[in-house]
Amino acid sequence: MPMRKDGVTVDLQMQPLDRLRGVGPAVAEKLAARGLSTLQDLWLHLPRQYEDRTRLTQIRALQPGVAAQVEGRVEAVERGFRYRPMLRVAICDDSHATLVLRFFHFRAAQVAQFAPGARVRCYGTPKPGQNGLEIVHPSYRVLDDAVETVLGDQLDPVYPTIDGVGTTVLRRLIDQALQRLPDDDSLELLPQSLLSHFQLPTLREALLTVHRPAPDSDIAALLAGRHPAQRRLALEELLAHHLSLRGQRIAQQAHAARSLRGLTLARKLRDALPFRLTGAQQRVFEQIRTDLRKPSPMLRLVQGDVGSGKTVVAALAAMLAVEDGRQAALMAPTELLAEQHLGNLRAWLEPLGVRVAWLAGKVTGRARAKVIAEVASGEAQVVVGTHALMQEGVAFADLALAIVDEQHRFGVHQRLALRDKGAGGTVGADAVVPHQLVMTATPIPRTLAMAAYADLDVSAIDELPPGRTPVQTVALSAERRPELVERIRAACAEGRQAYWVCTIIDESDEVVAQAAQSTFEELSRQLSGLRVGLVHGRLKAAEKQAMMRAFKEGEIDLLVATTVIEVGVDVPNASLMIVENAERLGLAQLHQLRGRVGRGSAASSCVLLYQPPLSQMARQRLATMRETNDGFVIAEKDLELRGPGELLGTRQTGIAGFRVADLARDADLLPQVQALGERLLADSPALAARIVARWVGGAARYASA
Repeated sequence: MPMRKDGVTVDLQMQPLDRLRGVGPAVAEKLAARGLSTLQDLWLHLPRQYEDRTRLTQIRALQPGVAAQVEGRVEAVERGFRYRPMLRVAICDDSHATLVLRFFHFRAAQVAQFAPGARVRCYGTPKPGQNGLEIVHPSYRVLDDAVETVLGDQLDPVYPTIDGVGTTVLRRLIDQALQRLPDDDSLELLPQSLLSHFQLPTLREALLTVHRPAPDSDIAALLAGRHPAQRRLALEELLAHHLSLRGQRIAQQAHAARSLRGLTLARKLRDALPFRLTGAQQRVFEQIRTDLRKPSPMLRLVQGDVGSGKTVVAALAAMLAVEDGRQAALMAPTELLAEQHLGNLRAWLEPLGVRVAWLAGKVTGRARAKVIAEVASGEAQVVVGTHALMQEGVAFADLALAIVDEQHRFGVHQRLALRDKGAGGTVGADAVVPHQLVMTATPIPRTLAMAAYADLDVSAIDELPPGRTPVQTVALSAERRPELVERIRAACAEGRQAYWVCTIIDESDEVVAQAAQSTFEELSRQLSGLRVGLVHGRLKAAEKQAMMRAFKEGEIDLLVATTVIEVGVDVPNASLMIVENAERLGLAQLHQLRGRVGRGSAASSCVLLYQPPLSQMARQRLATMRETNDGFVIAEKDLELRGPGELLGTRQTGIAGFRVADLARDADLLPQVQALGERLLADSPALAARIVARWVGGAARYASA
C-alpha cells in the first residue's frame, strides 16, 4: 500500500467500489465476479483496443477492414426476413457516397429512429457488401439537427466485457476511479533511476495514457502493446510476479531438508545401466547432487525433450535418498505414464535390492492396504504413483525427495500435498520438508522459464541418446488420406506398428471419441488384414490400460487414438504417426505426439494431415514441425505464435493471465526485472511486498509449492 512522504498510509487504492456512484450491491457482485473489487482493480482493468472517434471520415474515403467514424443522412430503410430478421439502413454524406448499415438484432424502436432524412453518426469496420461497403452492427447515434454535436477529444477505450455491466456503465466507473488517482509521489513504487533508464513514464502518467490516450497518441504502438505507457505497466507487472515467486523461494528455503551425501548406490545404478549416460544427463545429475547435499530443500525443474532420458536422472537422484535410509516418491499425472515409470524403475532398481512400490487408483482393497503399510514403515523405499500418493491415509516414514513428472499437468495444491507428506502432513516454521524435483518433456523457452519459474532452479537435458534416428515429418492435405492407408499397410507388413491420432477439438469429449470411433471403424474395414485398436478419453481406465498394453506388446498393429496418447507412451516398434486435423493443434502438442515414434532404431515418420485452407498461423506451425525436431526451437516458436498459455498450465501459474505483460513481446525487460527484483528483496522487502500486493494480490501464486 503506497505511503505519503510524511508516512501516512494512503488506503485510497484499496477502497471498495461501492463508494463509486452507480455501484450498488448487484453491480458490485458482477464486478467482483471478474476480480474487480477496489479502485486499484479498476485502474488496472485496461483497454483491449481503441476506437478513434475524434474525427469523421467521408464515406467515399472508407477502406475495407479499417475502422472509422462517419456521419450521413438516412436515404432508405429496408426490413427483411430472408433467412432471419434483418434491417438495412442506407446513409449518404456530402461526398455523395452511400454506406449500408446492417442489423440482425434490432427492436421496433430502432427502426423508427432511422426515418429518411435523419442524421446518423456511426462507428464500425466497413466490409464489402452486395451494394458497396457496409458495416454490420455499428455503434451509432441519431443526432438532433438543432444541437451542435462535437467530436471526441481522445481515443475511446474498448474494455474487456463484464457480464451484466454495460460498456457505458463500465467506462463511467473507470472515469470515476481515474479521477481518484493519487499524485505521483503517493502512487509510484519504482525507483526514478529505473524509469529514467528505460525512458518510461510514472505509473500515474502511464495509467492515464493507456485509459485515455490523446488523439495524437501512437495508436499503432498502443494496439501492438509497445507504447511506453504499456511498457511501464508491463515492467512493474513482470517485476511483481518475479518478486512473488522469489519470495516463495525464500520462504521455502527457510525450511530444513535432509542433507543427502551418499553416492555408492547411484554409481552402482549408473554402472548397471544397459546404456551410457549422455553428457547432458551427467551434468544435470551433478547439479541435482549438489542441491541434495545442502540442508535446505532443492527446488529444481529438469526440462528435456522427448526421449532425452529424464527418468534415469530422477532414478539416480532417488538413490541418494535411499542410500541415506530415506524414501523417494515419483508422481505422474496418468496411470499410463506412472506405470511406465514403474516398469523402468523396477527393472533398474530391484536388482540393486531397492523396494519399488506402486500406488494408483486401481490399487484397491488388501493390495492397497499392504502398499500403504509398506510406505508408512519405510519398507517401500521408492514409491511410484499418480495423485493417489497424496490422498488421505498415505503417510511416508521419511520422504526426502519428491519427484513430479509432467509438472504442468498438476496444480499448485497437488504439488503442495506431496511436499507436505514429507513433513508429517503439516509444514510449520521448523518443519523438515523433502527436496523437490519436477520434470517436463515440454521444453520451456528461456524467457518463459525466467518469468514462470523464478522460484525454481532450471536444468536442461539438451542432448538425445546416441542412435536415435530423427523422425521425418511431412504435411499432407486430407485428400491424400487413401495414400496413407496404403502406407500403413506397407509398414505393418514389415512388422512395424502405427498410430492414427484424431484431434478434433470440441467442448465435448464425446465428439472426439465419436470421431475416433468412426475412424476406427473405417480403417478396420480398409485394413481388414490388420489388428486395429481404439483408445480415447471416454474409455474406463482399465480399458485404456489394457489396450495400450496390447499395443506395447505387439498384439495390435494400428492404434487409433485421441491425444490421450500424447505423453508417456513408449512403444519402440511404432514407426509411423499420422495426426489428423493437425492444423487444430499447437506446436507443443504436435511435438509431443511426434515423440511417440522414433523411440527405436528404425527410421520413423510423422504425417501431419491437414484440412485446407490453412490459416497463416497453422501454416507456420506445420512448417516449423517439418523443419526441426528440436523441442527447444519448437518451444521458442510456440511462444512467439501462441503466447505462454500454451506452454504452461494455468492451474499452476498466473503467467498466462497477465493483464499487460506479454512474455514474447516484453522478453527484453526480463533481465532488468531479475536484477531489480533481487535488489529489492535484499534492500527493500517492504517495497517488494507492496509491488506484489498491487499486481498479484495477497495469495502468492505458487503458495510455496
